[in-house]
Amino acid sequence: MMTVNEIKALPSWDEVLKQKKRPVWVYGMGNGCEKLLRVFEERGVVCAGIAVSDDRASRREFCGFPLVPLSRIEGEDVSIAVAFGTTQPEVMARIDTLAERHTLVYPELSVAGEGSFERSVLSERYEDMERVCSLLRDETSRRIFDNVLRFKITGDIRFLSEYSDEDEISRDILRLGEDEIYCDLGAYNGDTVLDFLARTGGRYRHIYAVEPSVKNFQKCLRSLGSLDSITLINAAASDRDGEACFSTGAGRQQALTGSGRRVSVRSLDSILGGSPCTCIKYDVEGEDSPALLGSAETIRRFCPKIRTGIYHRPYDILDIPLLIDSLRPGYSFYIRRRNCYPAWDVEALAVL
Repeated sequence: MMTVNEIKALPSWDEVLKQKKRPVWVYGMGNGCEKLLRVFEERGVVCAGIAVSDDRASRREFCGFPLVPLSRIEGEDVSIAVAFGTTQPEVMARIDTLAERHTLVYPELSVAGEGSFERSVLSERYEDMERVCSLLRDETSRRIFDNVLRFKITGDIRFLSEYSDEDEISRDILRLGEDEIYCDLGAYNGDTVLDFLARTGGRYRHIYAVEPSVKNFQKCLRSLGSLDSITLINAAASDRDGEACFSTGAGRQQALTGSGRRVSVRSLDSILGGSPCTCIKYDVEGEDSPALLGSAETIRRFCPKIRTGIYHRPYDILDIPLLIDSLRPGYSFYIRRRNCYPAWDVEALAVL
Protein backbone atom coordinates (compact mmCIF):
# COMPACT_ATOMS: atom_id res chain seq x y z
CA MET A 1 0.00 0.00 0.00
CA MET A 2 1.17 3.53 -0.72
CA THR A 3 2.72 5.58 2.04
CA VAL A 4 1.55 9.12 2.79
CA ASN A 5 4.71 10.46 1.15
CA GLU A 6 4.03 8.41 -1.99
CA ILE A 7 0.51 9.79 -2.16
CA LYS A 8 1.80 13.36 -1.89
CA ALA A 9 4.47 12.70 -4.52
CA LEU A 10 2.06 11.41 -7.17
CA PRO A 11 1.10 14.17 -9.63
CA SER A 12 -2.64 14.77 -9.79
CA TRP A 13 -4.24 14.70 -13.22
CA ASP A 14 -4.85 18.46 -13.22
CA GLU A 15 -1.21 19.12 -12.31
CA VAL A 16 -0.14 16.94 -15.24
CA LEU A 17 -2.31 18.92 -17.65
CA LYS A 18 -1.08 22.30 -16.39
CA GLN A 19 2.59 21.27 -16.29
CA LYS A 20 2.59 20.08 -19.91
CA LYS A 21 1.50 23.56 -21.09
CA ARG A 22 -0.22 22.18 -24.15
CA PRO A 23 -3.78 22.90 -25.32
CA VAL A 24 -6.15 20.67 -23.33
CA TRP A 25 -8.96 19.03 -25.26
CA VAL A 26 -11.81 17.14 -23.65
CA TYR A 27 -12.71 13.91 -25.45
CA GLY A 28 -16.45 13.21 -25.16
CA MET A 29 -19.51 15.33 -24.54
CA GLY A 30 -22.73 14.89 -22.58
CA ASN A 31 -23.17 14.73 -18.81
CA GLY A 32 -19.57 13.62 -18.18
CA CYS A 33 -18.17 16.53 -20.15
CA GLU A 34 -20.38 19.01 -18.30
CA LYS A 35 -19.12 17.68 -14.95
CA LEU A 36 -15.51 17.77 -16.12
CA LEU A 37 -15.75 21.37 -17.34
CA ARG A 38 -17.01 22.40 -13.90
CA VAL A 39 -14.05 20.65 -12.26
CA PHE A 40 -11.68 22.27 -14.81
CA GLU A 41 -12.95 25.66 -13.66
CA GLU A 42 -12.45 24.74 -9.99
CA ARG A 43 -8.89 23.52 -10.60
CA GLY A 44 -7.75 26.16 -13.05
CA VAL A 45 -7.49 23.95 -16.14
CA VAL A 46 -8.17 25.79 -19.42
CA CYS A 47 -10.19 23.87 -22.00
CA ALA A 48 -9.26 24.46 -25.66
CA GLY A 49 -12.26 22.60 -27.02
CA ILE A 50 -14.16 19.34 -27.16
CA ALA A 51 -13.44 16.41 -29.45
CA VAL A 52 -15.86 13.61 -30.28
CA SER A 53 -15.79 10.54 -32.48
CA ASP A 54 -15.96 11.58 -36.12
CA ASP A 55 -19.45 10.13 -36.62
CA ARG A 56 -20.83 12.28 -33.76
CA ALA A 57 -19.43 15.66 -34.85
CA SER A 58 -22.70 17.04 -36.23
CA ARG A 59 -22.76 20.09 -33.92
CA ARG A 60 -20.37 23.04 -33.95
CA GLU A 61 -20.12 23.64 -30.21
CA PHE A 62 -20.95 22.17 -26.80
CA CYS A 63 -21.18 24.16 -23.55
CA GLY A 64 -19.75 27.16 -25.42
CA PHE A 65 -16.62 25.33 -26.61
CA PRO A 66 -15.79 24.39 -30.21
CA LEU A 67 -16.73 20.81 -31.06
CA VAL A 68 -14.50 19.01 -33.58
CA PRO A 69 -13.95 15.46 -34.85
CA LEU A 70 -11.28 13.63 -32.85
CA SER A 71 -9.31 12.98 -36.04
CA ARG A 72 -8.71 16.73 -36.40
CA ILE A 73 -6.58 16.93 -33.23
CA GLU A 74 -5.01 13.44 -33.20
CA GLY A 75 -1.89 14.65 -35.04
CA GLU A 76 -1.48 17.84 -33.00
CA ASP A 77 0.63 18.45 -29.90
CA VAL A 78 -2.22 18.47 -27.36
CA SER A 79 -3.21 16.97 -24.03
CA ILE A 80 -6.45 15.02 -23.77
CA ALA A 81 -8.84 14.53 -20.84
CA VAL A 82 -11.45 11.81 -21.41
CA ALA A 83 -14.97 12.51 -20.16
CA PHE A 84 -16.90 9.28 -20.67
CA GLY A 85 -16.83 5.67 -19.56
CA THR A 86 -16.68 2.63 -21.79
CA THR A 87 -16.37 -1.14 -21.74
CA GLN A 88 -16.27 -1.45 -25.55
CA PRO A 89 -12.95 -3.04 -26.58
CA GLU A 90 -12.64 -1.01 -29.77
CA VAL A 91 -13.18 2.29 -27.92
CA MET A 92 -10.75 1.29 -25.16
CA ALA A 93 -8.18 0.38 -27.83
CA ARG A 94 -8.54 3.82 -29.41
CA ILE A 95 -8.02 5.46 -26.01
CA ASP A 96 -4.90 3.31 -25.53
CA THR A 97 -3.59 4.57 -28.87
CA LEU A 98 -4.30 8.17 -27.91
CA ALA A 99 -2.43 7.63 -24.63
CA GLU A 100 0.63 6.42 -26.57
CA ARG A 101 0.68 9.56 -28.73
CA HIS A 102 -0.46 12.24 -26.28
CA THR A 103 -0.58 13.19 -22.64
CA LEU A 104 -3.92 11.59 -21.74
CA VAL A 105 -5.70 11.62 -18.39
CA TYR A 106 -8.99 10.19 -17.19
CA PRO A 107 -10.15 12.54 -14.40
CA GLU A 108 -11.88 10.74 -11.53
CA LEU A 109 -15.34 12.30 -11.20
CA SER A 110 -18.33 11.21 -9.17
CA VAL A 111 -20.54 8.89 -11.20
CA ALA A 112 -23.51 9.83 -8.98
CA GLY A 113 -23.97 13.55 -8.52
CA GLU A 114 -21.13 16.04 -8.38
CA GLY A 115 -17.66 15.98 -6.85
CA SER A 116 -14.23 14.63 -7.69
CA PHE A 117 -11.43 12.73 -5.99
CA GLU A 118 -8.89 14.83 -4.06
CA ARG A 119 -5.36 13.65 -3.31
CA SER A 120 -5.29 15.75 -0.11
CA VAL A 121 -8.41 14.00 1.22
CA LEU A 122 -6.79 10.61 0.63
CA SER A 123 -3.74 11.71 2.66
CA GLU A 124 -6.02 12.83 5.48
CA ARG A 125 -7.81 9.48 5.40
CA TYR A 126 -4.68 7.36 5.50
CA GLU A 127 -5.87 5.44 8.58
CA ASP A 128 -9.03 4.48 6.67
CA MET A 129 -6.83 3.23 3.81
CA GLU A 130 -4.87 1.09 6.25
CA ARG A 131 -8.05 -0.28 7.78
CA VAL A 132 -9.55 -1.24 4.41
CA CYS A 133 -6.28 -2.83 3.33
CA SER A 134 -6.23 -4.91 6.52
CA LEU A 135 -9.68 -6.29 5.64
CA LEU A 136 -8.59 -7.52 2.20
CA ARG A 137 -8.14 -11.28 1.98
CA ASP A 138 -5.72 -11.67 -0.95
CA GLU A 139 -2.85 -9.99 -2.74
CA THR A 140 -4.93 -9.41 -5.88
CA SER A 141 -7.37 -7.30 -3.85
CA ARG A 142 -4.57 -5.29 -2.26
CA ARG A 143 -2.97 -4.69 -5.66
CA ILE A 144 -6.24 -3.57 -7.29
CA PHE A 145 -6.99 -1.36 -4.28
CA ASP A 146 -3.60 0.34 -4.53
CA ASN A 147 -3.73 0.75 -8.31
CA VAL A 148 -7.27 2.14 -8.34
CA LEU A 149 -6.24 4.74 -5.76
CA ARG A 150 -3.19 5.64 -7.85
CA PHE A 151 -5.46 6.00 -10.87
CA LYS A 152 -7.88 8.20 -8.96
CA ILE A 153 -5.04 10.61 -8.20
CA THR A 154 -3.23 10.63 -11.54
CA GLY A 155 -5.87 9.73 -14.13
CA ASP A 156 -3.25 7.41 -15.68
CA ILE A 157 -4.94 4.43 -17.37
CA ARG A 158 -1.81 2.29 -16.98
CA PHE A 159 -3.01 1.65 -13.42
CA LEU A 160 -6.14 -0.03 -14.84
CA SER A 161 -4.39 -2.84 -16.71
CA GLU A 162 -5.60 -5.56 -14.28
CA TYR A 163 -9.19 -6.79 -14.36
CA SER A 164 -11.10 -9.79 -13.10
CA ASP A 165 -12.87 -12.90 -14.33
CA GLU A 166 -16.57 -13.31 -13.54
CA ASP A 167 -16.16 -17.06 -13.09
CA GLU A 168 -13.63 -16.47 -10.32
CA ILE A 169 -15.97 -14.07 -8.52
CA SER A 170 -19.01 -16.37 -8.60
CA ARG A 171 -17.25 -19.72 -8.19
CA ASP A 172 -14.21 -19.04 -6.01
CA ILE A 173 -15.14 -15.99 -3.92
CA LEU A 174 -18.93 -15.95 -3.52
CA ARG A 175 -19.17 -19.73 -4.04
CA LEU A 176 -22.73 -19.53 -5.25
CA GLY A 177 -24.63 -22.72 -4.54
CA GLU A 178 -27.98 -24.26 -5.38
CA ASP A 179 -29.79 -23.17 -2.20
CA GLU A 180 -29.29 -19.39 -2.32
CA ILE A 181 -31.79 -16.76 -1.26
CA TYR A 182 -30.59 -14.06 -3.61
CA CYS A 183 -31.44 -10.37 -3.28
CA ASP A 184 -30.65 -8.27 -6.36
CA LEU A 185 -30.85 -4.56 -5.49
CA GLY A 186 -30.65 -2.62 -8.71
CA ALA A 187 -31.83 -5.48 -10.93
CA TYR A 188 -31.82 -3.29 -14.09
CA ASN A 189 -33.46 -5.39 -16.85
CA GLY A 190 -32.98 -8.73 -15.10
CA ASP A 191 -29.55 -9.44 -16.60
CA THR A 192 -27.78 -10.03 -13.28
CA VAL A 193 -30.54 -12.37 -12.10
CA LEU A 194 -30.18 -14.34 -15.33
CA ASP A 195 -26.42 -14.50 -14.79
CA PHE A 196 -27.01 -15.71 -11.23
CA LEU A 197 -29.28 -18.47 -12.58
CA ALA A 198 -26.63 -19.49 -15.10
CA ARG A 199 -24.07 -19.75 -12.28
CA THR A 200 -26.32 -21.92 -10.10
CA GLY A 201 -27.75 -24.13 -12.83
CA GLY A 202 -31.14 -22.50 -12.34
CA ARG A 203 -31.40 -23.77 -8.76
CA TYR A 204 -32.19 -21.48 -5.82
CA ARG A 205 -34.56 -21.11 -2.88
CA HIS A 206 -35.87 -17.62 -3.61
CA ILE A 207 -34.98 -14.46 -5.56
CA TYR A 208 -35.85 -10.88 -4.67
CA ALA A 209 -35.30 -8.40 -7.55
CA VAL A 210 -35.66 -4.69 -6.78
CA GLU A 211 -35.58 -2.08 -9.56
CA PRO A 212 -36.88 1.54 -9.47
CA SER A 213 -37.08 2.36 -13.20
CA VAL A 214 -40.54 1.60 -14.60
CA LYS A 215 -39.10 0.85 -18.04
CA ASN A 216 -36.45 -1.50 -16.68
CA PHE A 217 -38.93 -3.10 -14.29
CA GLN A 218 -41.17 -3.99 -17.23
CA LYS A 219 -38.17 -5.71 -18.82
CA CYS A 220 -37.62 -7.59 -15.54
CA LEU A 221 -41.22 -8.76 -15.63
CA ARG A 222 -40.82 -10.02 -19.19
CA SER A 223 -37.52 -11.83 -18.57
CA LEU A 224 -38.09 -13.07 -15.00
CA GLY A 225 -41.84 -13.07 -14.38
CA SER A 226 -42.31 -16.72 -15.27
CA LEU A 227 -39.79 -17.96 -12.68
CA ASP A 228 -40.95 -19.77 -9.58
CA SER A 229 -40.13 -18.41 -6.12
CA ILE A 230 -39.31 -14.86 -7.21
CA THR A 231 -40.44 -11.53 -5.78
CA LEU A 232 -40.22 -8.55 -8.15
CA ILE A 233 -40.42 -5.10 -6.55
CA ASN A 234 -40.66 -1.80 -8.44
CA ALA A 235 -38.85 0.41 -5.93
CA ALA A 236 -35.46 1.92 -5.13
CA ALA A 237 -33.39 0.25 -2.42
CA SER A 238 -32.73 2.62 0.46
CA ASP A 239 -32.48 2.88 4.24
CA ARG A 240 -36.22 3.42 4.75
CA ASP A 241 -39.66 2.83 3.30
CA GLY A 242 -41.37 5.77 1.65
CA GLU A 243 -41.03 7.81 -1.53
CA ALA A 244 -38.28 9.79 -3.24
CA CYS A 245 -37.61 11.48 -6.57
CA PHE A 246 -35.95 9.43 -9.28
CA SER A 247 -34.25 10.94 -12.32
CA THR A 248 -35.42 9.84 -15.75
CA GLY A 249 -32.03 9.98 -17.49
CA ALA A 250 -30.43 7.07 -19.28
CA GLY A 251 -28.09 4.47 -17.83
CA ARG A 252 -25.95 5.76 -14.97
CA GLN A 253 -27.90 9.03 -14.92
CA GLN A 254 -30.89 7.20 -13.44
CA ALA A 255 -30.67 7.72 -9.70
CA LEU A 256 -32.43 9.11 -6.66
CA THR A 257 -32.24 12.91 -6.89
CA GLY A 258 -33.94 16.02 -5.59
CA SER A 259 -36.23 16.17 -8.62
CA GLY A 260 -37.90 13.81 -11.07
CA ARG A 261 -40.59 11.15 -10.93
CA ARG A 262 -41.74 10.01 -7.48
CA VAL A 263 -40.91 6.36 -6.79
CA SER A 264 -41.27 4.02 -3.86
CA VAL A 265 -38.19 3.38 -1.74
CA ARG A 266 -37.82 0.24 0.34
CA SER A 267 -35.29 -1.09 2.80
CA LEU A 268 -34.23 -4.69 2.34
CA ASP A 269 -34.93 -5.32 6.02
CA SER A 270 -38.54 -4.29 5.39
CA ILE A 271 -38.83 -6.36 2.21
CA LEU A 272 -37.57 -9.50 3.96
CA GLY A 273 -39.46 -8.87 7.18
CA GLY A 274 -37.06 -11.00 9.19
CA SER A 275 -36.77 -13.78 6.59
CA PRO A 276 -33.28 -15.07 5.79
CA CYS A 277 -31.03 -14.10 2.92
CA THR A 278 -27.79 -15.73 1.74
CA CYS A 279 -26.48 -13.33 -0.93
CA ILE A 280 -27.07 -9.64 -1.70
CA LYS A 281 -25.98 -7.72 -4.79
CA TYR A 282 -26.00 -3.91 -4.67
CA ASP A 283 -25.71 -1.77 -7.80
CA VAL A 284 -27.86 1.23 -7.02
CA GLU A 285 -26.09 4.14 -8.71
CA GLY A 286 -24.70 6.01 -5.71
CA GLU A 287 -27.25 4.90 -3.12
CA ASP A 288 -25.09 1.95 -2.05
CA SER A 289 -24.50 3.23 1.50
CA PRO A 290 -28.20 3.94 2.22
CA ALA A 291 -29.13 0.54 0.73
CA LEU A 292 -26.57 -1.15 2.99
CA LEU A 293 -27.94 0.68 6.03
CA GLY A 294 -31.41 -0.53 5.01
CA SER A 295 -30.02 -4.08 5.12
CA ALA A 296 -28.32 -3.72 8.50
CA GLU A 297 -30.51 -6.13 10.44
CA THR A 298 -30.36 -8.74 7.68
CA ILE A 299 -26.56 -8.46 7.52
CA ARG A 300 -26.15 -8.71 11.29
CA ARG A 301 -28.55 -11.62 11.67
CA PHE A 302 -27.86 -13.77 8.60
CA CYS A 303 -24.34 -12.73 7.46
CA PRO A 304 -25.12 -13.00 3.73
CA LYS A 305 -22.47 -12.87 1.04
CA ILE A 306 -22.29 -9.28 -0.21
CA ARG A 307 -21.42 -7.94 -3.65
CA THR A 308 -21.49 -4.18 -4.05
CA GLY A 309 -20.18 -1.47 -6.33
CA ILE A 310 -17.57 0.80 -4.74
CA TYR A 311 -17.14 3.33 -7.55
CA HIS A 312 -20.23 5.53 -7.78
CA ARG A 313 -18.83 8.21 -5.46
CA PRO A 314 -15.17 9.27 -5.16
CA TYR A 315 -14.47 7.65 -1.78
CA ASP A 316 -16.79 4.61 -1.95
CA ILE A 317 -13.70 2.42 -2.18
CA LEU A 318 -13.01 3.39 1.45
CA ASP A 319 -16.47 4.20 2.78
CA ILE A 320 -18.38 1.08 1.75
CA PRO A 321 -16.02 -1.63 3.09
CA LEU A 322 -15.76 0.32 6.34
CA LEU A 323 -19.55 0.59 6.55
CA ILE A 324 -20.03 -3.16 6.04
CA ASP A 325 -17.37 -3.87 8.66
CA SER A 326 -19.14 -1.57 11.11
CA LEU A 327 -22.48 -3.30 10.50
CA ARG A 328 -21.08 -6.78 11.01
CA PRO A 329 -17.40 -7.15 11.96
CA GLY A 330 -15.68 -10.32 10.79
CA TYR A 331 -16.26 -10.21 7.03
CA SER A 332 -13.30 -10.87 4.75
CA PHE A 333 -13.16 -8.62 1.71
CA TYR A 334 -12.05 -8.97 -1.88
CA ILE A 335 -11.84 -6.20 -4.48
CA ARG A 336 -12.28 -6.97 -8.14
CA ARG A 337 -12.91 -4.85 -11.25
CA ARG A 338 -14.16 -5.40 -14.78
CA ASN A 339 -12.28 -4.24 -17.87
CA CYS A 340 -13.48 -0.66 -18.13
CA TYR A 341 -12.32 2.95 -18.52
CA PRO A 342 -12.28 4.77 -16.09
CA ALA A 343 -12.24 2.94 -12.71
CA TRP A 344 -15.93 2.08 -12.88
CA ASP A 345 -17.28 -1.40 -12.19
CA VAL A 346 -15.02 -1.83 -9.16
CA GLU A 347 -16.66 -4.16 -6.63
CA ALA A 348 -16.22 -5.18 -3.03
CA LEU A 349 -17.08 -8.79 -2.19
CA ALA A 350 -17.60 -9.61 1.48
CA VAL A 351 -17.79 -13.16 2.80
CA LEU A 352 -17.50 -14.91 6.15
